[in-house]
Amino acid sequence: MKIPAVVACVTLAACAASPHDHSAYAGQQDRAIKALSEQDVAGYRTGAGMGLAKAAELNGYPGPMHSLESAKELGLTSAQQEELGELMRAHKEEARHLGAEVIRLEGELDALFAKHAATPEAVDAKLAQIASAQASLRASHLKAHLATTALLTPEQIDRYQHARGY
Repeated sequence: MKIPAVVACVTLAACAASPHDHSAYAGQQDRAIKALSEQDVAGYRTGAGMGLAKAAELNGYPGPMHSLESAKELGLTSAQQEELGELMRAHKEEARHLGAEVIRLEGELDALFAKHAATPEAVDAKLAQIASAQASLRASHLKAHLATTALLTPEQIDRYQHARGY
């Protein structure tokens, strides 16, 4: 008999919640693109990693930026540093371009809803474009790790893992 009483109390407490309680989204309605935080936008614009290469990083495939940052500890040759520097520049340029595309497409999705013009078909089409752009961006980050790994010796990869705390 005590269980129904507890359920009733919990139900009453839930129902008594103030209608003025705020959503976890409160304040986000003022964003230029509702689905992207300022941090997200900045990450896309700068070509930041944003965790997109974790599958590579955490499975033994070093990234170019952290390899360059640890050049001395890894014992990188000047030729390796030059190649990694070029890889990093090319990757960042590509990542910034792809990130800008994600931002643009997210803006278009937001506009569909802001104009109350969203339809199931339009949403599906825009989401397919966004997913494709996000996949290309993630692939760029993962491929940068593949290319970095190809430039390092097994000993340097082991040093990288140790330096990164893995």
